[in-house]
Amino acid sequence: MKFTESLAACAYPGRGIMVGRSACGQFAVVAYFIMGRSENSRNRVFVPTEDGIRTEAFDPSLMSDPSLIIYHPVRKLSGEYIVTNGDQTDTVREFLASGKSFEAALGTRTFEPDAPNFTPRISALIAKDGSYKLSILKCCYGNAASVQRFFYEYPQPIAATGHYIHTYMGDGSPLPSFTGEPEFVELPPAYPEEFAENVWNALNPDNKVSLYVNYISLADGKETVVIKNKNV
Repeated sequence: MKFTESLAACAYPGRGIMVGRSACGQFAVVAYFIMGRSENSRNRVFVPTEDGIRTEAFDPSLMSDPSLIIYHPVRKLSGEYIVTNGDQTDTVREFLASGKSFEAALGTRTFEPDAPNFTPRISALIAKDGSYKLSILKCCYGNAASVQRFFYEYPQPIAATGHYIHTYMGDGSPLPSFTGEPEFVELPPAYPEEFAENVWNALNPDNKVSLYVNYISLADGKETVVIKNKNV
């Protein structure tokens, strides 16, 4: 299934990470998006930082609770990219900087404490050669005392394809957590701006908040970053 088709088929995937390889085979492709149902969640934008992006309140006067929604979704360290849906980005960065692993970092974390949803923590690590890992930390069938940690490794990405993982399977109360393995998706030929526009248009117009897309050259590491915010 095309990545945009998967996005369009789900009104509320929550937060999502897609990592893959461009159709030409020359770029690692990364996409991260956030959605929101509450005023607090929707009151956000992505802003660039020296090593990635962070979330920020669009209108600080409307921010009621910054926990779980203000964080660094993307950070770069020694040519590798860490992409997550929470403050575990910083945990992974700290572990990698001290010579420890992606898996060890996430072994210290669990799902978000937002009962009754217990939102999964999703994470990705993209290496210099474009290989990547994905992870999801989720609640075991609503049991707050039990975490499940899943890790997926993709050492040989295929051109024009990627893997997509997200927090929810759709809307609901409580929100249904993602199930199964990361989705295998098709990436049609597109320039970064075109790809970002297509992804943005595929997201539910009422719930989408922000989108980050990065095409990373496998030859020299040059980035082409596109950020889209509903609040402008």
